[in-house]
Amino acid sequence: MPKLLAFDTSTEHLSVAVRNGDALHVHTGAGGAQASTTLIPLIQQLLAEAGLTLRQLDAIAFGRGPGSFTGLRTACSVAQGLGFGAGVRLLPIDTLQAVAEEARERFGARRVVALLDARMDQVYAADYDFDADESVSEPRLLAPEEVQVPEGWALAGNAFQAYGDRLPAAAGRHEALPTAAALLRLAPAMIAAARTVAPADAWPLYVRDKVAQTTEERMRIRSGTTT
Repeated sequence: MPKLLAFDTSTEHLSVAVRNGDALHVHTGAGGAQASTTLIPLIQQLLAEAGLTLRQLDAIAFGRGPGSFTGLRTACSVAQGLGFGAGVRLLPIDTLQAVAEEARERFGARRVVALLDARMDQVYAADYDFDADESVSEPRLLAPEEVQVPEGWALAGNAFQAYGDRLPAAAGRHEALPTAAALLRLAPAMIAAARTVAPADAWPLYVRDKVAQTTEERMRIRSGTTT
């Protein structure tokens, strides 16, 4: 089992985990604006609890996106800094894949449409089929009504409170976040498939290319007009 550090700051929740053999050390807490100041101290704390130094790690996994712009930049910049400093390769993992993995681990869902609230009346979405051991679609940005769920598939993510009535029916609806523990479960197979990269080659996955709506767009949403 590789020695790994993983963290995700793509949502309002901060998640950090370290694996050393069979021992798993995990922290979850408030993220958002606090993540940039608390992430590195938490990493140091968990590494100390695990009896590891950064240089002993086989890889550093982080949630690359999609998600909060600030959160993604925080995760990527910290991963790059640690990777450069310690000479450790990085493993950028899609946050939606981590959501799907949480749904698989916690609820037994095998075919999952993973969703994250993208704000601005939209969601990030991607499809994962664990029976086929593959991602069925690339992450995309959609209005809630545009989400499509194949028959027998489940929805998983954090978008139900905001858009529940506007999302399609599914075989199940599972609240799930992109946790560091999920990243650690995904990491060994991805490392075996040579998916790690040098720190200089690790970048966030934004999907959306802007962070705010125009006044006209906000007015259209309030009026119920989408075109």
